[in-house]
Formats: sequence, structure tokens, C-alpha cells
Amino acid sequence: MNTSFFGELLQTISERGRALLARNRRGEASARSESLVELCEDLLSSRGEASGVARAREILGHYGELTTGPRIAFFEALSERFGPDPARMEAAIAAWRAKPSDAAAAEVHAASEPRRQELFRRLNLAPGGTTALVRMREQLIDSLGHRDDLAAVDEDFIHLFSSWFNRGFLVLRRIDWSTPAIILEKIIRYEAVHEISDWEDLRRRIDPPDRHCFAFFHPALVDDPLIFVEVALTRDIPAAIAPILSPDREVMEPDKMRTAAFYSISNCQRGLAGVSFGSFLIKQVVEEICREMPKLSTFVTLSPVPNFAAWLARERNDEKSAALAETDKSALAVLDQLGWWQEPEKAARVEDALTRAAAWYFLRARSERGLPVDAVARFHLGNGARLERINWLADTSDKAIAQAHGLMVNYQYDLDDIESNHEAYAEGRTVVASNAVQRMLRPPLELVPIAG
Repeated sequence: MNTSFFGELLQTISERGRALLARNRRGEASARSESLVELCEDLLSSRGEASGVARAREILGHYGELTTGPRIAFFEALSERFGPDPARMEAAIAAWRAKPSDAAAAEVHAASEPRRQELFRRLNLAPGGTTALVRMREQLIDSLGHRDDLAAVDEDFIHLFSSWFNRGFLVLRRIDWSTPAIILEKIIRYEAVHEISDWEDLRRRIDPPDRHCFAFFHPALVDDPLIFVEVALTRDIPAAIAPILSPDREVMEPDKMRTAAFYSISNCQRGLAGVSFGSFLIKQVVEEICREMPKLSTFVTLSPVPNFAAWLARERNDEKSAALAETDKSALAVLDQLGWWQEPEKAARVEDALTRAAAWYFLRARSERGLPVDAVARFHLGNGARLERINWLADTSDKAIAQAHGLMVNYQYDLDDIESNHEAYAEGRTVVASNAVQRMLRPPLELVPIAG
């Protein structure tokens, strides 16, 4: 027998078998989610509040039992079957065209709303409904990377969560050693910037008088923080993270404290990604600290630069890089050597080229949408901060070396300039930076145009 033919035959049979298996699995997933979809239709059609709460609890209970396949099938149903009502939409548009009025406009608005938004509102009536919906969106996010057709469902979640988690509903609470253990455990687990190793490490960050921690809470998620910030009260603007986290540091005397440094901001609920709390958090924390310590005059961050190393690697491999001169590329070859930052001679050879590249990265590198490429920069610049300083080898942890070659930056919140800085960024994507940062960019790159 022709072995090539036989091999191709087996390959064809195998491919058809996999396709049939995938269809069968998809069918099973659809069947398991179909009853859940029917319950959702019943919930939307019901009028009684008591029965609606019971049905919402039932739906969320069944949803919580779904495995990945049926869960995605449920999301597909939300996308395909719970959008706007076409008949109602056409009737509303016809009524508006026939006789425009406020009432007709209101009906167009109501008809254009996807039915799933009302479904989510009714599900939210169930005990623990808000928490369940936040978890549901977290699971939806896991699917979005390869399922663009589910984006509309995600947009509806963001639309509703932006209202439900409005700043007016949030409560700022100080986190200290007297905070209930259930919350302290979550602070340890949710810390996303500088890992908290144990309870003693946590105590060093929240108990001394020169260390503060604040978190936003929502009434529907009583013991689950939405976002929290860790603050170090210092005399000068910090240039490195190790002195702040050191277990052997000396506690700062209150009369010497002049600076509040926000060194870690952690979002706790992945299901609320895209709902901004950070700007409110920073501004209210500043107000709280100033009431307690009116002598504080400087408010800064000590921020990571998580996208820098990946960006720099692309520029080093780009023969037409506008950011790096050939001399810089030669100097940056030191970065390919293991442990380079632990050898003073090697670190000194690469410092100028690396900090100059970092200045270009912050001041001129843009995404396709014209935004700064660094996510942390977008956050702070959008909130009215100024890029104050680039700190060389400020964090030599494995994570920081891999993501940023050890760099950290200070963003300064000058209370007199926050509004104007915010407007400059919002209107023209202007990166407001100190003279010290701008001077890093000059030779040999002073003639490179700013990308729009």
C-alpha cells in the first residue's frame, strides 16, 4: 500500500474526528447552558420582586456550577440572544421620524439598550449578586483574548459597573494592624507590585507611624477591597524601593516627615478592570494624610516601569530605531549578560544609554492610538501628575530586572498643577516632565520628532 496515501488517510480521519468531537462538546455545552438561558428569559419576563430575587439566586447558583465550555456557551447566548430588541428598535425609530419628541427620544434610548443590561440589573438583586457578577466578568475576560464576538457583553459589564461603583458609593478606610484579619489576608493576597512575604512584612507596611495604607470599599463587597495604596512618609523623595521595604530601617520621626510617597497601588478585583478608582484614591488619600500631618508638602509615587524592557528589546532589534543610536545599542549589549547590575563596572557602562533610552520611552514613544506606551505612565499622567525623576537601579528584584532593567520613576502630584497637567495630557497627550528628565533626552537624540 502507498504509505503516503495511508498516512494522508489517517490524518484526514483524525482531523474529522477532532472536528466531530469539538462539535459534540460544543453541543453538550450549549445544552447545559440552554436551561440557564431559559431561566434568564423567565427572569426578564417576571414582574414580581420576590419571585425575581428567587429566580436571580437560582440563575447565579446554576452559573457557579458551570465548567468552562458551558460557561462560554452561556456568554455566547448573552451576546447573540440578549442584545437590543430589533422590533422594538424599529418601532421606536419610526415613531421618532414620524413625530420627534422627548418621549420618542426616550423610547429610542430604551429600545437601543441590550436586554442583557436589564438581566444583569435583575441578577444583582440576588443576595451576593454584585460579587457574583464581578466574578462572572472576570471569567468573561479570560475568554476575550480569543473571542472578539463577546466584546459587546464585556462593554455592557463596564457600562453598568461604572455606575454601580461610582465614587459616591465608595468608602475610604485606613488599613492598620487593628483591621479585621479577613481583610488583612486579602491585602497580602492582592498586593500586585511588591509581594508581601508574611504577616510580619505586612505589619511593617501598615503599623509604624511613618507607614500608611488606605483602601476603597463598596457596600456590596463589605470585606473585599477594590483598590488599596501603600504610603511611606519620608523626608525626601525616595529613589529606591529597598530602603522603604527594609526590615531594618529606622522609623521616621514625625517632625522630619515632608514627603508622602505612594509606592504600591494594587487593584484587587480583576472583574472591575476598566473601571477607574485610582485617581479618586490618590486625591482622597492626600486629603486624609494632610488633615493628620499638615506639614507634608510633597506627594509623589515610586512607580514600576513594567513595559520598558520589552519595548527596549524591540528597539534594539530594530535596524531603523529612532530611539537608539548605534553607540547606545553597543552599550546596551551589557544587558544580555547575567547579573550585570551586580557588577559596578558593567552597570556604569550601560547607565547613560539606558537612562537616555528611558527618557525617550517616556517622552516620545507612543502606541498606535497616540498614547504613551507605558500603562503606569498613562494612569498617573491622566490623573495630573508630572514625571519627576527616572531612578537608576531603584529595584533589583528579579521581577523588576526582567520588566524594567531595575528602573523606577517618581511621578509628582503638585496640588497647584494637577488640573493643568491633566488638561495638557487629556487635550494633547502632553507628557509633563521635569527639566531633569527632559535633559536626559538631548544628546544625541534632540532632533528626533515627537510621535503624534
